[in-house]
Amino acid sequence: MPEDFKVTPWEVTGDIDYDLLQERFGTTPIDEAMKERLSKYGDIHPMIRRGIFYSHRDLIPLLDHYDKGNPFVLYTGRGPSGNTHLGHLMPWIFNKWVQDTFGVDMLFQMTDDEKFLFKDMTLGDTTSMAYQNALDFIALGFDPKKTRIILNTKNIDTLYPIALRISKKVTFSTAKAVFGFDNSTNIGSIFYTTLQSVPAFLPTEEAGKQVPVLIPCGIDQDPHFRVTRDVAPGLNYPKPSLVYCKMFPGLSGGDKMSSSDENATIYTTDSPKAVKKKVGRAFTGGCVSVEEQREKGGNPEVCAVFKYNYYLFEEDDEKLNELARKCRNGEILCGECKMCLTEKINVFLEGHQERREKAKDVIDDMTYDGFKW
Repeated sequence: MPEDFKVTPWEVTGDIDYDLLQERFGTTPIDEAMKERLSKYGDIHPMIRRGIFYSHRDLIPLLDHYDKGNPFVLYTGRGPSGNTHLGHLMPWIFNKWVQDTFGVDMLFQMTDDEKFLFKDMTLGDTTSMAYQNALDFIALGFDPKKTRIILNTKNIDTLYPIALRISKKVTFSTAKAVFGFDNSTNIGSIFYTTLQSVPAFLPTEEAGKQVPVLIPCGIDQDPHFRVTRDVAPGLNYPKPSLVYCKMFPGLSGGDKMSSSDENATIYTTDSPKAVKKKVGRAFTGGCVSVEEQREKGGNPEVCAVFKYNYYLFEEDDEKLNELARKCRNGEILCGECKMCLTEKINVFLEGHQERREKAKDVIDDMTYDGFKW
């Protein structure tokens, strides 16, 4: 039977079977033993507890190395094709927890070149969006002394020599097999994945010794890093370790929040009025009438409003379970849940937008090699 979902670095559609995706990509589940080990470093993040970050590659050897007194470096990024929404923030929030818990350095790559190659955008467009996205990243509170932002077109002098060595190890046959390229694909897109590999190797280059790297990211990015891991030994770099998250849901009920559906997407710059309107239209697991829902209850498993609490806006497991119970028993209605979620989102965005404005004063201090926006 053909699969009814698609997950690539550039497109996510359909109802995603995450277990099947894990099997297809060959990643390892974050099981109870791994959760127990992670809990020894501090309070375990809700995204780990709830299986949102649910899969990994080589997390055990990275932690073994760390336990011997050897720090690793964090690496994640953003393809700046549009304004930042809550789905983009989710893995960054997890990265912030990793940085705080382990006290490690962070590389954040802005792939303005990628979006120029894969989207109908100018380099001016992608650079401008990178600046806006970086403000949202900084607003989450990453340690400015341990965090550096890479912009590919600004830092190409550092990235290109390493990318060249990577490119010599990756055949066109591999690129076609991993990414689905064909004869109509522009040659920049074929080369691009080598640039996304570079930050995984940059700490080793800078230190002059092997430095492990951990990449927390969406599982849709796995194809890039399979290539990265494949070429690492031949270039005398350590293979990066990864932890993968599920996609943040959209308000329309889909498995992934998408910028293409603005009415079902909460942006970091949205006004309280816009948030109220969007949440008010959200897909829920409720019944067609108040009377029926009081009698039969709702279904939180399919409800976008409940999922928002599950993913980001309710860290207390007991409160979340109580919300689910009230929904199933008809003790709470969809309108009440929407009102509560609207308030939570707007409180979060009010603080975030204030920090985002302040980020303009420090953004140049956090760039790799001190480039100016």
